[in-house]
Amino acid sequence: MGLFGSVSGKQVDEFAKSLVQELAKRYPPALDKSERKLSQKRIAAILDNIYHKAIEFKDRHQLGVYKKARLGNTFRWELEELGYSKKFIETATEGLVVYIARRTKA
Repeated sequence: MGLFGSVSGKQVDEFAKSLVQELAKRYPPALDKSERKLSQKRIAAILDNIYHKAIEFKDRHQLGVYKKARLGNTFRWELEELGYSKKFIETATEGLVVYIARRTKA
């Protein structure tokens, strides 16, 4: 596996953007900032689904340290670009990074 993994940086960026697009469909940025919010349980379920897809991608492509960091950074930047709140961005990104750093193939 090494430091870099078997996938290009561009592919990692595209995957991170696809995760954010999926998240935005299920939990739009406007909902994050509105009075009408989803339950914490529902948000956790949506994020858990996103994290599991990231784990599958990491395992399939044997992401190294730098590609994991790139995935987390691109994910964060895309959330910021779509206009999510800083609190949500921090929580979602931290969860993603923790999941892909700790989880291994089952």
